[in-house]
Amino acid sequence: MASRGIIPLLLIGIGISLLQAPVGFAEGTTPVEAPQLDSEAAVLIDADSGVVLYGKNPELQMYPASITKIVTAIIAIEEANLNDIVTVSKEARNEEGTRVYLAEGEQVTLEKLVYGMLINSGNDAATAIAEHIDGSKEAFAERMNRFVEEIIGVENTRFTNPSGLPDPEMMTTAEDMAAITRYAMQNEIFRTIVSTKTMPWIGEEWETELINHNRMLWDYEGATGVKNGYTTAAGNTLVTSATRAGIDLIVVVLKAPGSKQAYADTAALLDYGFDGYYMKTLFQAGETYVSEDENATVEWKADEAIHALVPNGTDPVSAVNSEGEVVVDTPYGEQVAGSLTVSSRVDKMVPEEPKTAIEKISREESAEKGSGISGLVAASIGLLLTGAWIRKRRIIRRNRGGYRRDRFE
Repeated sequence: MASRGIIPLLLIGIGISLLQAPVGFAEGTTPVEAPQLDSEAAVLIDADSGVVLYGKNPELQMYPASITKIVTAIIAIEEANLNDIVTVSKEARNEEGTRVYLAEGEQVTLEKLVYGMLINSGNDAATAIAEHIDGSKEAFAERMNRFVEEIIGVENTRFTNPSGLPDPEMMTTAEDMAAITRYAMQNEIFRTIVSTKTMPWIGEEWETELINHNRMLWDYEGATGVKNGYTTAAGNTLVTSATRAGIDLIVVVLKAPGSKQAYADTAALLDYGFDGYYMKTLFQAGETYVSEDENATVEWKADEAIHALVPNGTDPVSAVNSEGEVVVDTPYGEQVAGSLTVSSRVDKMVPEEPKTAIEKISREESAEKGSGISGLVAASIGLLLTGAWIRKRRIIRRNRGGYRRDRFE
């Protein structure tokens, strides 16, 4: 008899486990172990949702070096006209560090300068861009700070120049640079430029073929960008995006002891992301969710599917907050995977507060009268019930004394 009950329960359990298993992921797979890194700070994020998958000192402020040019580029693309003709200044011509060898007085399109700055890390191109947009590197740096704080929403980054040349006051974090890159990679022009491997360069002082300094484009399958950097103070910095099987990842490593370690750490983190995580669907497109509080009942709707990458062998808790944001609980804190929109809202009736002292007194008097009337009604009902009870007792006593009950019915 006991075995008959056990078999259906086992079948039900198997069915439930099959329903819960994500597509492409075998339940019970051993989670992939996070890599050990040489870089002092690093972060891995899901580019679609922004959810942090791995972090090592993600909030530690460090020097950015040439990954600063990511910000200069996205500002030029979004806040200026790429068809503008830029006249190269003497200061830009003589900028220190890596260059595309612009000539003083040379006229170049803003778009070409952005290409030269991102592919060949031209500091002279970065200075020419800044001067064209705001008149000076200093003024442009202030624009950069406003942009990353107000438009992107990062708080621990400060720029003092457009190229990333050393300055003790210029700082960023791995977490901030991941957010900045995630924002920039949503722009198709930016995506195209940072994924360009080679480009002919014909200038007044230099004719060559530019070869993208970011070796991940050449060495890692699925790499789509974005920028490397180096100064003595910053060490080796590297920001990389990659796509495989519909999953987009972004890795930032800061202060690696050498370029080899920066690329090795980046590849290890990308492998960890692609191999150690699966795509958990939190909401299907068109799916609704109803929330209720003391003020209203709100129906939310997912305009598009909302996913989050989560570690193999886990099923993290997710929830919808009062703003409609879908929040996933990760080892690095709560992360917003996407947002729902309001489909309908029904407000609950809430008594209005009296607008004047007279109205308040009137309400209180009405309440007192009401309670007085209620008291009278209750007292009357009590008397009636008491009378009925006494009458019933008399009937019972008379019946017990030999009277016929039908005389009183």
